Parts: sequence; structure tokens; C-alpha cells
Amino acid sequence: MATRRTFIGGAGGIGAATFLGHTAAQSHAAPVLDAATAAEAVDVVQAADVQTARDSLRAVNAAMRTNYAALKADLAKNLGPAIVVQNDAKGGTFTLVHKGKQYVEHPVAEEFELAKSIAHVPLGIYSTIAEYLSGKVPNVANADRIDAHDLAMVAMKGPGTDAWTTPLKAFAEQLTTAKDNLTAAGLPQQLHDSCAKILDEALTFIADSVRARAFDIASFQVFAGRVHPSIRVNMQYAAAAQISGVQGLCRKWRAQIGEGAWADLYTVVLSIWTTSVLNQAEIIIKPMMNQNKVNTHLIDIPTAQLPSDPIGVALDNLARIVQDNVAAELVFVSDAKVADALKGKEDLLSDEILKELGTPVTGSAAGAAFRTTGGAKCPVGHGVGV
Repeated sequence: MATRRTFIGGAGGIGAATFLGHTAAQSHAAPVLDAATAAEAVDVVQAADVQTARDSLRAVNAAMRTNYAALKADLAKNLGPAIVVQNDAKGGTFTLVHKGKQYVEHPVAEEFELAKSIAHVPLGIYSTIAEYLSGKVPNVANADRIDAHDLAMVAMKGPGTDAWTTPLKAFAEQLTTAKDNLTAAGLPQQLHDSCAKILDEALTFIADSVRARAFDIASFQVFAGRVHPSIRVNMQYAAAAQISGVQGLCRKWRAQIGEGAWADLYTVVLSIWTTSVLNQAEIIIKPMMNQNKVNTHLIDIPTAQLPSDPIGVALDNLARIVQDNVAAELVFVSDAKVADALKGKEDLLSDEILKELGTPVTGSAAGAAFRTTGGAKCPVGHGVGV
């Protein structure tokens, strides 16, 4: 790195006296050129010094992050007891982490998956035809609830083609196979009947649409309205199956690890963002946890899609949360509000940013209030954001 000393020593073409501000006996043009060159050289040196200084400041944060990550990695190996919930089409995969061991179970009966599978038929039809809808909101009962811009983006191909008939007929073949095998599936009679109703109505809608080479939002809504009562029946069976399975598993694991360990239980639910509020697994597990700790020990981690290593993601996030809980009270001992931010979902700078933007900040629930008023909505966030 160039220093003031080495730079002056190498300034022979300018002359040390000129560089230091003294005037030498030269032509009038030369000193002007030399002074400008000297000024540029000084600027280069100063810029390099500033960059070096700033890099040293950045290095502090890099070192902190290294230390933070090392603590988190070690802590992740020492966590427990914790239940990690991976929501899926079968009612969820549940993993108990305790004393360095993992116990994996799928506790929900098959009726959950089967009931939901048939309940999803209208959504399957919609997904097939949505691109071919008209991009204009029609005069239907709930028109005011349909966002015109969203509809226009979904209906990207429009009704000018009947290319939708091929995938829709393929879906109808799957529905026909399911209908033919429905009785052999051995479902409870009420669930059997609701599934039959959904399949029959779906096949009728598809046959009518393919025959006419046309459909619209209004006709689809008529079909969806006809099957809605049956979908509710399927949802009731799915809910009952999940409640029974998850409650039974929690009772089993509670007995396995003992009351003392269960009182400190963490539950981490990995959910898709669109189902992260009133998530089904959380609703069932919450009453079975220690009610004095449940607000801090039941953790939902919304994701865009389920991670390839769900247990690793869950434990990594839980380690971050646990170490931040302790750090908050040690680092911010004189400011409980900032400590609560580090222990919770608010960014440490959130209040300051709100103040700078002129947004009123009241109490420790400022971030939640800001989101509920439409100011912001983010699916993921915790603590310092390391």
C-alpha cells in the first residue's frame, strides 16, 4: 500500500518542493500540470486509506458472523427435546429430537390423505383451465372479491383456444378410475358418498365443457357450489383423522421423555407460507404443550417450498432462536424492548426505520401493527438476520 512517505519519495517528476506547496523556478505551464497530477495522486492514496479503514470495520462483522455460526452449529447438536413437523399430503411427518436421537413417525390414518385427495378435485380442474379463462372479471356474485389484475395474470392464454381439452380429458380419466375403485377403497359410508358426489359432478362438468368446447368463470362456480357440501364432509373426516393421530403420538412421546423434559419441549413446524396461519399441526399440538412456555416454544417457519433437509433447517433455525433468547438478555440488558426484538421476529432496526419513515411506533407490537394495517407482510424473519 502506498504511504505518504513512499509517495513523496517517488515524486521525482514533480519535485518534492512543488508537492509540498513550494514554488520552483519553472515555466508557468508546468507547475499547473504538476499540481494537478499531485492532487490526483493524493486522492488515490487517500481513497486507498479510506477503503482499508472501512474494510477493517467490515471485518469485525465478518468475525462476529463466524463466531455466531460456530455457536449455532454446536448448539444445533445439543438441542432438545423438540418436535419437528413437516406438513405433507399424508398428514405430516413428525420427528422427535431428544438426547441426540431422532424418532420419526407418520401418525395420521390414511383417511386423511384419501379424503383430501378427492376434496382437491375442483382445484385440479381449476388448475387445468385457469390459463384459458377470460381475463376480465365477469358479473358474478363475488366479483368484488376477484382482483382484476391477478385474474388477468392467471388467464394468460385466454379463451381463444381449446387446447385445454386435452389435459382436462386426461384428468377426467384419472377421476373415472378413482370412481370405479371407490367402493373397493373401504371408506366409511358418509365419506364414500361425499367422494362419489364430488367425482360425479366433476366428470359431468368436464364432459359438458369438452362437448361445448367452452367454459367460463360462472359455469365453473356453479359446479364448485354443487360440490362444496361434499368437500366439507371430506374436510371433517380429514380433520378427525389428523387430530386422533397427532394427539396419540404426542401422548406417546410425552410418556417416553417424561414430564420434566416435556415441559421444556420446543415444536418447530415447517409450513408453506399460504398455510402458516392457524396451521393444522400447530392447532393440535399447542394445547398439549407447557402453556407457560408455548408462546415462545411453538415456532412456525413458513417456507416457499418444503426444504430438502427439513430437520437440518428446523434445528438450524431453532439454534438461532435459542441462542438469541439468551443473547438478548445479556447484550441488551438496559433495553428490554430491543431485547424483545432480538428474541422475536422483529428486526432490530425496525423501530428506527419506522421512525425515519414517519410511521407511529407504539409499544413492543409495532411490527405486528404495521403489518396488520397493510404496511408490510413478510413470510420469514427472525432476530438479527444473521
